[in-house]
Amino acid sequence: MPDALRVAFAGTPPFAASALAAILDAGHDVALVLTQPDRPQGRGLKLAPSAVKTLAVERGLTVLQPPTLKGLPPPTGARPDILIVAAYGLILPQAMLDWPRHGAINIHASLLPRWRGAAPIQRALLAGDEETGISIMQMDSGLDTGPVIARTVVPIAPRDTAGTLTERLTAVGAEAVVRTLAQLTKAGVLASQPQDAPAATYAGKIGRTEAAIRWNEDAVTIDRVVRALNPAPGAFATLQGATIKIWAAEPTEGFGPAGEILSADGNGLLVACGRGALRVRELQRGGGRRLSAASFLDGHPVAAGATFEGGSD
Repeated sequence: MPDALRVAFAGTPPFAASALAAILDAGHDVALVLTQPDRPQGRGLKLAPSAVKTLAVERGLTVLQPPTLKGLPPPTGARPDILIVAAYGLILPQAMLDWPRHGAINIHASLLPRWRGAAPIQRALLAGDEETGISIMQMDSGLDTGPVIARTVVPIAPRDTAGTLTERLTAVGAEAVVRTLAQLTKAGVLASQPQDAPAATYAGKIGRTEAAIRWNEDAVTIDRVVRALNPAPGAFATLQGATIKIWAAEPTEGFGPAGEILSADGNGLLVACGRGALRVRELQRGGGRRLSAASFLDGHPVAAGATFEGGSD
């Protein structure tokens, strides 16, 4: 097998773009890139390309953006050696998985079979996991059910957010897929192990109801919600009739009715929880900017005794 493989690639966000860049920099021939259609972004809702499309255009690659792959035959042209998928966002039909000589592999941001599905990074943080990682998986028709080629463990730091953890996993994923391609070029085959299906857990998409802070929960649990939903969609509650997103906080000691602000000063808003308290360091009023607690209080004074509203069990 030649040192450079003929690769097809399917992905959309920066997580995927980093992997595509690494594959190109390793000298492989990326014959085709699939990515999602341009989406409205920003306050002006102007159509904007995905991170993968932006990189692909810069590198002069062929890009396809079908709104769906259902009923779509595999692209014409020379058959690729392998299809690499990373956070593409569309389900690949069996014909697409069978199209490359060595099938399709996926870069998944968890240690499979834990956290199969759409939001593995957020779910690992919500669950309080101490580690996660990258799995390189041979794709089949199931949802992240295929045999695993390689796993790389990544520790979760105590104050990690979805944003900081994604940054580390992005770099690890890019390195892992390049190693996998090197293995394929050397051996001509990718060894893999079936997943332990009974041990599987599922990482469903984060819904708006999950983003609503439930102050009757303990402070550690609420802190996980804040970190898991940063940078998107953001954990929120209601204060004095306004929706407030909470971007940075930390659990601490405190006692009072759930949701009550015990103190409010430059060190943050200390909010009572079902057990313990949450010190809110950074927050954002609807339509406004993210602000430190001190800056927020300058423009929106809040006194001790005011109460955050939020979801309840």
